[in-house]
Amino acid sequence: MTSTSLNNTVPASQSTPSYADIQSIVANDFEVMDKQVFGSLNSKVQLVMSVSQHVINAGGKRMRPLITLLCARMFDDNPSEKAMHLAAITEMLHTATLVHDDVIDESRQRRGKPTANATWDNATAVLVGDYLIARAFNLLVGFQSLPLLQVFSDGTCDIAEGEVLQLQHQHNPAATEEDYLRIIDGKTSRLFMMATQGAAILQDKTEYMTALGDFGQHFGNAFQIIDDVLDYSGDSEVMGKNLGDDLAEGKPTLPTIKALELLKDSDTEGYEQLRVAVQTGKTPNAEQLIELVRSSGSLAYCKQRALEETKLAQDALSTLPDNRYRTGLYQLTELASARLV
Repeated sequence: MTSTSLNNTVPASQSTPSYADIQSIVANDFEVMDKQVFGSLNSKVQLVMSVSQHVINAGGKRMRPLITLLCARMFDDNPSEKAMHLAAITEMLHTATLVHDDVIDESRQRRGKPTANATWDNATAVLVGDYLIARAFNLLVGFQSLPLLQVFSDGTCDIAEGEVLQLQHQHNPAATEEDYLRIIDGKTSRLFMMATQGAAILQDKTEYMTALGDFGQHFGNAFQIIDDVLDYSGDSEVMGKNLGDDLAEGKPTLPTIKALELLKDSDTEGYEQLRVAVQTGKTPNAEQLIELVRSSGSLAYCKQRALEETKLAQDALSTLPDNRYRTGLYQLTELASARLV
């Protein structure tokens, strides 16, 4: 695969490869990493093993570890056992956050499969999520790298704080865009930053830490905003949840925050309906509320914000080594943005 210029963006519908195509750039590394996600589990408690394997088997695209592998290869185009191991640890941490999210949201399914809390119970799911985090740090110690431990420990604290901030603003119709950005910077973007910066530390390329941090933060922001837009305009079967679920859960997402802001001046009745729905979580008129958000102009604003964050992520890549792995990172940003079409 040849490198594409970061300054000559071709519309995603014409040029963006599939996720599988991007993954194929590091296919061998990815296969080893995927096996290590399972192979790194070594609990002596069978229930811990059963639940951990259940949630990891629920799958997902393994985007965060893919980013780690692309970054590692971008700096040194040779197989790196350490990078593959770190990528597996990154996925383990991501899985733990999903397990805890499902408990908080009382989710019964994720990606069309029963959640751990639905299959067992909340207490079991929480404790196994805790085990996955503890095991991830147990494995991180093996690198004997204090800078790496610092990035991951700081990042894990930020993730937890982001989740608490989201809980703090749940059912709060007065939540602002600034509140929202603080939440997603922790709960979503921080792990993308850890995935990129960890690879730089392993490959002794710390001069790129700022650029990689910027890429991870802005790509994570764009990724979350796009996800939140699709809660009002996506395909329920593809997303694995019903449209408007975030609204029913009272989550302070940008589409709702902006819709309330716009409706307050243009549609007092609509504003009040949406405000009460956010505050109470009662959405018997879900279709009407979804249409209110759509017609307010909020989604157009959110799409623009997502594209702005995507552009910032792409700009951050411009100072990194120019090769097919950097191109793969760039194509991931295009692939994410293409979901808005």
